[in-house]
Parts: sequence; C-alpha cells; structure tokens
Amino acid sequence: MRLRALLETDALGLRLLGGEDELDRTVRGVMTTDLRDPSRYLSGGELVLTGLAWRRDASDSEPFVRILAGAGVAGLAAGEAELGDIPADLVEACVQHRLPLFAVNETVAFATITEHVVRQVSGERAGDLAAVVDRHRRLMTSGPAGGGPEVVLDLLTSDLDLRAWVLSPTGRQIAGAGAPLPTPLGAALAGHHLAATRTGRRGPHRAAVAGSTYSLFPIRNAGRGAVPAARDVRESVLSDWLLAVEADASDWPAARLDLLQGVTQLIAVERDRRDAARTVRRRLAQEVLELVQAGAAPAEIAARLRVAAPVLLPGLGVAPQWQVVVARVDWTAGETTGPAGVPGDIAGGPVAQALLEEILVDPAVSGPDSADRIAVAHTGEEAIALVPLPAVPAPLPEAVGTSTDNAHNAAGPAEDSAPQDPALHAEALLASVREPLSAGLADDGRLTLGVSAAVHSAEGLRGALEEARHARRVAAARPGRVCAAGHHELASHVLLLPFVPDDVRRAFTARLLDPLRDYDRRHRAELIETLEAFLDCDGSWTRCAARLHLHVNTLRYRVGRIEQLTGRDLSRLEDKLDFFLALRMS
Repeated sequence: MRLRALLETDALGLRLLGGEDELDRTVRGVMTTDLRDPSRYLSGGELVLTGLAWRRDASDSEPFVRILAGAGVAGLAAGEAELGDIPADLVEACVQHRLPLFAVNETVAFATITEHVVRQVSGERAGDLAAVVDRHRRLMTSGPAGGGPEVVLDLLTSDLDLRAWVLSPTGRQIAGAGAPLPTPLGAALAGHHLAATRTGRRGPHRAAVAGSTYSLFPIRNAGRGAVPAARDVRESVLSDWLLAVEADASDWPAARLDLLQGVTQLIAVERDRRDAARTVRRRLAQEVLELVQAGAAPAEIAARLRVAAPVLLPGLGVAPQWQVVVARVDWTAGETTGPAGVPGDIAGGPVAQALLEEILVDPAVSGPDSADRIAVAHTGEEAIALVPLPAVPAPLPEAVGTSTDNAHNAAGPAEDSAPQDPALHAEALLASVREPLSAGLADDGRLTLGVSAAVHSAEGLRGALEEARHARRVAAARPGRVCAAGHHELASHVLLLPFVPDDVRRAFTARLLDPLRDYDRRHRAELIETLEAFLDCDGSWTRCAARLHLHVNTLRYRVGRIEQLTGRDLSRLEDKLDFFLALRMS
C-alpha cells in the first residue's frame, strides 16, 4: 500500500507535516518504537510509529531521523499525546532527510494504525501470491518448469508468514518450507486429518498438537488416478495427501482460503505426475506376479526380474535378494460413508496397493519420489509388493579377527560399523504409521500385512508369495485395526495361537491364570508378573530375582504360591509350557 492511502483514511487521524512529494512510497510493514536507535529492528519500507519518548531535547531529532532514513523506512508518524504539538526540530529533520512525517491525533491509538496497515499489506501480498500460485499451476500442468510445491510453500512462508508442509496419509513429509516437520508430529497431524475426513466434515480441519494450532487442507487427486467425487470416501481416504499449515484458518477471510485451495490444486498436479511415474513400477510388479502365480519356469521369471531390477535399483543392475509383502484392507460389509444411495462395496485391491506403496517408504525420507524402489501390484482384494534388497557389504578386513575383549570394549563403534540388515520386518513397517492409519480405518476398516523371508533367486518367489500370504492370515486372526506378521512367526507357536477357538482359549487361560489374578487383586501381590519373568528367564532363579529386584528366597516363596494355587509344578517342562501358552493367549 502507499503512504497516500493512509493519509486519505480519516479513521486513522493522520495529519501530514512534511514530505508531500514522497507520498507514493510503498508501505511494507509497521513498527512502533521509542528507542533512540531502532535500526536493528528495521528492514526497510516500514511506517514507524513513535510516542517521542526518546526525545530529551532538540538535538536528539536529527540523529533519530537520520537512522530511520538510512534504514529505508517509508515514513514516520509521531503521536501528539506526549508533547502536544510535534516539535519543530523534528519537522526540520524530516525535511532535511526527505522523510514523510505525520502527526497522530491523541484520540487515535497506535494499535488502530498498526492493525489497518497489517490488514492492507497482508491482503495485497495474498493477491500477489495468488497470481504466483496461478502461474505455477499453469507451468506445472504443462511441465516441470514450475519448480515443484516447495516453491509455493516458500512463498507462503516469506510473503504470508505461514509455515506449511505437504504430508502423506501416514504423516511422512513430501514437501515443506524451512525445518522438516518431526516424524511424530507429522503422524499426529495425519491422524487428525484422517479422523476428520472419515466423519464427512469438509476441510480445512483444525488440529491442536504439541501446543500449536494447525489447519489441515485435503489435497484431492484430480489426475488420471482420481476417485470420482460421488464414490465412497473410504476409497481415497488412505491415499490422499494433505497440506498442513501452522495457523488457525477458522477466522480467515474467503480470499485467503481461496488462495490455500489454489495451493492444494497446484500440489495435486505434482501428485498426478508422481502417480504417472509409479505406473511403470506397478506394471513390472504385475507382470512378475502373473508369471509367479501361473507357475512359469524360473528362467522366464528371472528374465523378467532382470528387466525390473534396473528400474527398481538404479545403478545396481541386479537385485541379489527379494522379499514379498502382502497387504489387505477390509471394510465392514454394508456400511458406507459416501453419499446416500452409493453402494458400500469397495474394491480393496487398489486401496491396499496405494497404502502399501506408502508404508514401504522409509518415514525418515522426504520427497514425492522417495518410493522409486517400490513395485506393488494388486490382485483381487490383495496388494502384493515385490521389494528388491541391495547386497549387504562385506565387513572390512581389519574388522575380521578382532579379539573378544577388544570387541566388547569397543561395542559402540563396532555396532556403528556393522552393515545394516536391509530386510523388511513386519512390525517395524507399521511402527510409525499405526496411529494415523488407525484413525483413517476408524471403526469399520482393518489393515493386515504379511512379510516373507528374503529369497535369492526366481525359484524362491512362489514360496515367498505363499509365505507372505500365510503371514498375513496370521495377522488377520489377531485383534486390532492394524496388524502385521512376519515369516519367522510361521515356524513357531505364534502360527497356531490365532486359530484356537475363542471358547477354548478363554477356558484354558481361565483355568491357569484366574486363581493368580484373584490372588493378586485381593493381596496386591505380583504373581502374574513373577510368572512372566520366571518363564522369560528360562527358570533361572538368580536372573529372575535380579530382574525383579527380589531376594531369591522371596522369589521362591512367590513361585511356591503359584504352584499351590494352580496345582502345577514349575520344574516340569509340560507345566512351564502350559503357563507360557496361557500368558500368550490371555
């Protein structure tokens, strides 16, 4: 805005005392000060408001005005409440340095002027930024020249003082301006967004997390992979991105809300481009999967893998190992959150495919193209990922032959230098995404996931696929909205426990554990905790006593009480096994 516009606003009570030729200066901000030297707080273009408390005598005016002029301020407005009329020495100093000077009527508060300037300047910046957003949208639609969503997020920060991030449905940062968003905070924001979306409320959604307020704007995929608006929200809720802005948008004017909607449309273009690039990887996975399921010769599958490996592992050429991950999203039959009359039947395969592509990305890696080594196909209601694993580097020669004592003394560095296992682990995949996904699944959805062991050749892929499917069925037999199981659980009692009928499970655990629970409740004892620790320590009295911080005699008394209440003998393997299974099933 211009200085002239301030003078023409009667409500501000400004009277021009000098600098009529400079009224076309642009005002970029406002600052109130009574410091003798406020230069450190000035960046240029401000209207400076002062109550003249810095002035002791006439000699103070010229140095003060010289500092303001040197900082490039737009003008000076002095209040009449302190001294009545504005001193002539101040008027002369402003004329000398060509600085426009206004007198502020004593009935007008500086806060009134400040609010007016901030509102006008912010409105003009929003208009300028809207034009930039529109230009970038056109550029990104026609090609990559727009610079990506980071450019517009930077402008939101610099021009409107808004910090914003683009997040995936699991809370992983895809783009942002300034410092990255902490992973737990991103997951919490995504959870708020998914929960609000499932209720059918329109965005933006307000979320208060970690002492700050955020506004969450949905980013609708409007490209080739978009879900029609009339379809059930559950088809897209687990795959749509969101824009998180650190501000409360509930009292924003319509113009600013429209601007942020323009930003989300711009980011949707980037999302469409990302999905187009992912199509190649999906097709490769589909081709390999069809060969494996059809029982094709290993040589034919290996040839297809050689085609896929350079795309999924750029620069390596061949993947030494592969893993298979199977995921499934199930919704309660007959329910819908879509418009009235829309069937509740949802194709689970595409939903699980998009979700599995997100889950397999390292949550610590940001950027829309961080999933370039993930290939996921879907068949029926399942999504199946073919995950190539890079080779683990051999240990350095000097690390070989290290003495036991030296290795023990240097445990920290030795662990740091050891090669990291690249294999996927079922629970680790879901650790950082369980909270937001549970919010998106709400009360009518479930995600189950199974992970195979790594295989070293095409011959092993068929077995790995069956292994991952069996692991997923183990996960499906467990309670909870988000469950996973790995291949290692298929060779233990864990495979059997989920399939024990509920009535048998309840009767078995009640017979063994209810007497102990009743005793703990009545005497405030810790027999259940003692039993768990005793079994976990393989029946070692000394190790169990040390873990529980008890004397061995106290531990022997507790174990004796357990045996007395249950009629079992914890020195017998069969009774130990029964207690172990009862604890696992309870």
